[in-house]
Amino acid sequence: MALLELDGVSKAFGSLKAVDGVSFKVEAGEIFGIAGPNGSGKSTLFNVITGIPFGPDRGTVRFDGTEIQGWRGHRIARLGLARTFQRETSFDGLTVFENALMGSSFGAASQPAAAAREAAAEALEFVGLGAENFGRPAGELSVFQRKCLMLATAIAMKPRMLLLDEPASSLTKPEIDSSIELIRRTAARGITILLIEHVLTFLMSLSQHLLVLNQGTVLALGEPRAVISDARVVEAYLGTRRAAA
Repeated sequence: MALLELDGVSKAFGSLKAVDGVSFKVEAGEIFGIAGPNGSGKSTLFNVITGIPFGPDRGTVRFDGTEIQGWRGHRIARLGLARTFQRETSFDGLTVFENALMGSSFGAASQPAAAAREAAAEALEFVGLGAENFGRPAGELSVFQRKCLMLATAIAMKPRMLLLDEPASSLTKPEIDSSIELIRRTAARGITILLIEHVLTFLMSLSQHLLVLNQGTVLALGEPRAVISDARVVEAYLGTRRAAA
């Protein structure tokens, strides 16, 4: 049985269909990539899956066989589904450790304070924000470090599945390479990953399956090399003239 399954999921804002009848499955243990041009509905799709800040208008979202559409975001998170965001989101007035501790205290596993602190520290060490960073205000971190902090906070929640929204945005080439390796190591912990990214080479290096959205609908879905060779995908990214060339 798939860990995550969407069936006919849609979300509209007035007459704009941001997500329109999207269906796919993510198996436990895999890295599943989602691509698409700007405005194709990728982040809206993450929103309706996680209930942050809204759910779908219609369709079914199942996590480990349980229908979660219409659930509040905190309830979905505590079921074991966590996410990061496009922008580097943190509580800047809190320390690095306090940010991670919020994740471990809030997450799926109910644990005493000492265990929550241990989970926060382990997650920070895992992403490369060692003890020398624990007391730093989060607002002092670099863009890459803030992305690592988002990931650590999510990992500290002990999720079964992690949704990553454009983790490579605003990063340098060496930082992108480090991010790829960090995502691989995260998956090796047994965390299933659903990944949005504009950079197709990033997705190709990580994903077992690739879905491409365009104007809210599924344009292509399958093995990554076959998907990026699809003429419709090439046209969506490059335009009709350049695709023909």
